[in-house]
Amino acid sequence: MNIKQYLDSTYLKTATQAGLSEADDVVIVKKYIQEAINEHFKLIMIRPNMVSIAQEMIIDADSNLQIGTVIDFPEGKSSVEDKLSEAIQAIEDGADDLDFVCNYEAFKNGSIDLVKDEVLKCTLLGLENNKVVKWIIEVAALNDKQIIQLSALIKNVVISNFKEELYQSVFVKSSTGFYKTEGDLPNGATIPSIIMMLENASPLPVKAAGGVRTYEEAVEMIRLGVKRIGTSGAKAIANGQDSQIDY
Repeated sequence: MNIKQYLDSTYLKTATQAGLSEADDVVIVKKYIQEAINEHFKLIMIRPNMVSIAQEMIIDADSNLQIGTVIDFPEGKSSVEDKLSEAIQAIEDGADDLDFVCNYEAFKNGSIDLVKDEVLKCTLLGLENNKVVKWIIEVAALNDKQIIQLSALIKNVVISNFKEELYQSVFVKSSTGFYKTEGDLPNGATIPSIIMMLENASPLPVKAAGGVRTYEEAVEMIRLGVKRIGTSGAKAIANGQDSQIDY
């Protein structure tokens, strides 16, 4: 199976998180972008401040690589106005995919209308600008019931407000990869969480992010039904090797 068009090659650490200077961090990001161009991956997923760099490199290379970025990352607690403002800037800078972190803590606290409002307004902004929108629900922070309910909430907002031909442009995504779990439990996509998402987000597509580190795991996710996989080890996985990177 040629899985390259399922892979969103991902680098989302800040310079501080990576223990690098800002200049050295840019070098790492450029390395990931160039690798994604060379390997013909679907998309490069980077921080918003790196989007314009990626766009310039892609234009210079005459590449079809798409650019994804994260919004309100990684906690998702900002207001809908702040989410929209950050997304507008990313669109202006050249992003193709907007991966919003859902305010899952608000959802857990019962602020359902707040979550519905951000899903509606941010999805509308993305679709009006012909962008792909993904909603990160952070499965490691949720129990099974909450994964089911939040996946269904996003689906219901989309099918109630947008035309059917747009459904495939709105994903439910598993994880940021940055959530801190207790007891070294998985903080990314797992088979049980992905199955729950697939069953309850349909007809919206699902993206598995975090925790997919081998070709076999990627193939298993694809066979389950995911349409995208986010990984920092995309080249290794595509070449049938195990990724040594922790996202």
